[in-house]
Amino acid sequence: MKISGYQLFWLIFSMEFGMTALFTISTPVFLAKQDAWISMIFATLICLFTTFVAVKLSLLYPEQTFIQYTQTILGKWLGKIILLSYFVMWLSVTGIMLREFADFVYLALFSSTPLWIVILIMLGAIVYVTYSGGLRSIGRCGEIIGPISAFGCILILLFSFKDWDWYNILPVYANSGIIPIVKASFTPASFLGESFMVVMLIAFMSKPKRAMISSLLGVAAASIAVLAMVLVVILVFGPQLPAKFIYPLYSAMSYISVMDFIQNVDVLAVLLWIIGIFIKLSLYVFITSYGAAQLFDMKKWQHAIWWIAPIVFVISLLPRNTNDSMNYAKFWLAVIFPINLIGIPLLLWMIGSIRKKSML
Repeated sequence: MKISGYQLFWLIFSMEFGMTALFTISTPVFLAKQDAWISMIFATLICLFTTFVAVKLSLLYPEQTFIQYTQTILGKWLGKIILLSYFVMWLSVTGIMLREFADFVYLALFSSTPLWIVILIMLGAIVYVTYSGGLRSIGRCGEIIGPISAFGCILILLFSFKDWDWYNILPVYANSGIIPIVKASFTPASFLGESFMVVMLIAFMSKPKRAMISSLLGVAAASIAVLAMVLVVILVFGPQLPAKFIYPLYSAMSYISVMDFIQNVDVLAVLLWIIGIFIKLSLYVFITSYGAAQLFDMKKWQHAIWWIAPIVFVISLLPRNTNDSMNYAKFWLAVIFPINLIGIPLLLWMIGSIRKKSML
């Protein structure tokens, strides 16, 4: 069950681009107005740093997963305590993302279909690809889906070009200032920071040394694509209106019409969302299942899927509405992102590096 650096690049790009572009644009525009694109640059820098730390940490023990080397660095019992928080994080975020997917599909396509059916269909596809082929199958899906996402981004730029008003991004910086711009970067950074999951993937790479360049390029490419989508939304709607939308990019796509011939371009946004979240959810189910098997000493990691999938399904049904899901996103931004995705990995890297040097 090995993946290449090329597959890792497309996996990171696919999972980062679609969901970040559709779900996180309104907050930066609300806080930074027309300078939201500058906020995306700060978000990119933050995520490149978190990804760099995650890869450097994993390369200390390239043959081990995050579950294994955390216990190597901190000891068995302290390591397990720390890992339990990650296990709960992976379970909860998988369930919430599944619900966000269902809410979006319900709004855009199937308003008469019960949410639980939409959730079950996606969950069934995820369980199938994860159980049947594991990371190898997900990697191959990424090779196909990733270029489709990139091509879809280019199409959005081309189709929306005639509706751009460059005056919408003026004045630059003058009306915002550095604090709102930096503050606005945290929400997209917290989503892009999910590239942290490379800590569970590098052990499966055929050439672990390619992990750094593949991971950083994947994050950079996804960030640039999201930056382009932020500009599209601002250039089409201006700095005020997008802040009031739940899915600004989807609204922008609904507005586009090319020569009264190419219409309903919003279907393209739906496609990008579905294929991106399929890759992301599949990766989360894999690392949660494989991590649970290692954490609880299970002989066959696939067996963990059969009790993880029902838990994820139940979690996805807990939010009463979109506001509940957004409350979890706020908790993710305020607590999980700075602690689990930045603080603990940075601490582990420092301790692991010291231990490695002391052994020489």
